[in-house]
Amino acid sequence: MNGQNRSDIKPGSAVSIVLKADQRSGKLTDGIVKDILTKSSFHPHGIKVRLTDGQVGRVKSIRS
Repeated sequence: MNGQNRSDIKPGSAVSIVLKADQRSGKLTDGIVKDILTKSSFHPHGIKVRLTDGQVGRVKSIRS
């Protein structure tokens, strides 16, 4: 899953996100979702989340 639909992401989900600082390089950071920050049900660049370690970024993929 690509992380564009809010309904696919739940707190506790394992995801790969791209941090704001890494948007140009596209470097992914793996973590566990703590909070979902995007209010809309869909976002073309990925739903914005906060990981359990406090990092904030947009979901690029949901890991199983």
